[in-house]
Amino acid sequence: MLDYLRESADERAIRREHTKREKERRKRRIHKYGQMELKHSRRGCISCMLAVLSAFLLVSIFSVSYLRHGDVNILIGIAGLLALVLAVSGLRRGIEGFKERNKNYITCKVGTACNGILLLIYLAIFIRGLF
Repeated sequence: MLDYLRESADERAIRREHTKREKERRKRRIHKYGQMELKHSRRGCISCMLAVLSAFLLVSIFSVSYLRHGDVNILIGIAGLLALVLAVSGLRRGIEGFKERNKNYITCKVGTACNGILLLIYLAIFIRGLF
């Protein structure tokens, strides 16, 4: 009876060791040096896209305002507020992207930095417009 219990414990240990080895084999088989390739953070990618969209809105607002010599309607102001909201949302998404595990955080860093700079630009424009 004890031999049976020992044997089953030994079998369990062998099975655990086998699964560890199998995981290592899969990891090595996927990539050349045995390390998994890290994917980009999903929220970081969204943050970068929001930064690009916000910057595009900023450039288009400046272009329209320049072409009309400053005589623009309320739609340009609404687009400016939308761009501000996009920058804040992108900043939030970029910061949340750092919480994702086992990801490449370069998109989070780039998205957070770009959205932070755009947010500062928008705040400077709005504060300058008040005074």
